[in-house]
Amino acid sequence: MTTFDYNTEAELFPTRNRKSRGQPLGYRRFARASDAIRFAIEELPPKFLLGAYLEVDEERYDSRGIRRLYESADYPLARRSAA
Repeated sequence: MTTFDYNTEAELFPTRNRKSRGQPLGYRRFARASDAIRFAIEELPPKFLLGAYLEVDEERYDSRGIRRLYESADYPLARRSAA
């Protein structure tokens, strides 16, 4: 298994929710994958995370993969505490 590099540039593609009345959340580029993962898990509304994917070094991670990267012991950032 290859070690994931949390410092690599990443792209996040949230799913599009056609029923959403607010500002659509679209493609975002991040300087570090760790920041993209944090945004996806902590800031992205769950309805947009469900069909989202993260692309890092031409590898794609679906919402389950993003969650696994966030929950990994190797994840370098502090996690938001559960409310």
